[in-house]
Amino acid sequence: MLRSTLRVTNRAARPLAASMGRSSVAHTGFAAHAKLHIQSQVGAMRGPALQRLCGLRYASTSVQVPPMAESLTEGSLKEFTKQVGEYIEQDELLATIETDKIDIEVNAPVSGTVTKLNFKPEDTVTVGEELAQIEEGAAPANAKEPAAKQEAPQEAAPAQPAAKEEKQAAKPAQAAPAKEQPKPAVAQSSAPSASSSVGGFARTESRVKMNRMRMRIAERLKEAQNTAASLTTFNEVDMSALLEMRKLYKDEILKTKGVKFGFMGLFAKAVALAQKEVPAVTGGIEGDQLVYRDYTDISIAVATPKGLVTPVVRNVESLSVLEIEQEIARLGQKAREGKITLEDMAGGNFTISNGGVFGSLYGTPIINTPQTAVLGLHGVKERPVTVNGQIVSRPMMYLALTYDHRMLDGREGVTFLKTVKELIEDPRKMLLV
Repeated sequence: MLRSTLRVTNRAARPLAASMGRSSVAHTGFAAHAKLHIQSQVGAMRGPALQRLCGLRYASTSVQVPPMAESLTEGSLKEFTKQVGEYIEQDELLATIETDKIDIEVNAPVSGTVTKLNFKPEDTVTVGEELAQIEEGAAPANAKEPAAKQEAPQEAAPAQPAAKEEKQAAKPAQAAPAKEQPKPAVAQSSAPSASSSVGGFARTESRVKMNRMRMRIAERLKEAQNTAASLTTFNEVDMSALLEMRKLYKDEILKTKGVKFGFMGLFAKAVALAQKEVPAVTGGIEGDQLVYRDYTDISIAVATPKGLVTPVVRNVESLSVLEIEQEIARLGQKAREGKITLEDMAGGNFTISNGGVFGSLYGTPIINTPQTAVLGLHGVKERPVTVNGQIVSRPMMYLALTYDHRMLDGREGVTFLKTVKELIEDPRKMLLV
C-alpha cells in the first residue's frame, strides 16, 4: 500500500515540476511543495477511494436469486432499495421478489457499495440468477457525514446578489412550460364534456397490471374447473350449542391460554374426526392411482391486502381444539403482517374457507387443487326452524362441501358433511373421541 501511494504521489508531482522548468531552484521547491500537498491529500483518503487511486479493488460479491420452494423457480423483481453507487450494510434489504404466493426479501450478504444491478422492476428472475454485485468495503467518509459537509458552506456563504439575480431571472423561464401544461388536461376534459351531453355523468376507468399472486390464483381456479369433476353438497347447522359453549369458556380461555376461542378450531377438529369415516376426503389422484392419507393437514384461507393465502395447520387429528386455535391465530397473524413463508403454506390436503366473516350467507367454494375437497362456512343468521314440532328461532349456518367426484362418490360427500354437522351441533362429542 505504501509503495503504491508513493508511486502515485511521484507521478502526480512530476508534471507540476516539469511545467515550471527544471533549471530553477524555485521550481524545484515548488515541485517539492506540490509533492507534499498531494501526499497529504492521499493520506487523507481512505476506504474505496484510496483503493481505486492506488489501482486496487475490494472483492466483488455476487447477490443471487435465493431458492424459493420446490414448486417455484421464478418470480418478478418488485424493487431494488439501492441504486448503483450507494452503500449498503450487511443484512440490509436490497431487493424484493414477488412470487405466486409471497414476497421474498433479498438482503445484502456483505457491507459495501452496489456496483451493478442486472434487472429492472417487473423483470422475471429465476433461482440462481445474479441480481446484483456489491464491492465489499467500509462506508466512504462522505456517506457517513453528508449533512455536516453540506451545511458548512451554506452557513459560511454570504449574500450573493448575482446568484439571486440569476435565480430570479430563471424563474420566468421555468414558469413558462408550466403554463403550457394544461393543454393535455383540456384534451382529457373533453371526455366528461361529451358524457355531459348524454346525462352529465363522468365515466372513467383504470387498468392495473395483475401481480403474480393474483395471476396464480386465477390460473389455479381455472385449473380446478378444468381438471376436477366438482360437485357441491349443502347442509345447515344449528350453532346454538357451539355458541353457548363459546360464551361460557371464551373469557377463561383468553385469560389462561392467551387465545381467542372462536369456532374455526371446532370446525377443523370436526373435519379431522369426520375424515376417519370418509378418508377419501383428504386423498388425491396421482396418475392412475388413488392416494389415501391417515393425517389431516388443513389449509385455512386468510384474506390479506395482496390476496388470499392458505397457511396450513398440520396434524389436526392429533391436536386439541385449543391447540388448533392457537396455531390458526399464529398463522393468521403472520399472514396479515406479510411474514408468512412458503413452508407455512406448503402441503395441505383439505381447505376450510370462512366467507361468513365478510357477511356471506350462501356460496359454493372452489377446490384448492391438487386437494380433493373444500368446506365453505357462511354467516350465522337467526332463522325460524322447527324443533320437536315447535317453530323456534335458532342461529343457523349454511355449510357447503365442494369435492372432486372422481375421488368421492355422492354418498361419501354427503356422509362427511352430515358428520361435521352432527359434531358441531353437539361439540361435546369431540371431547369424547
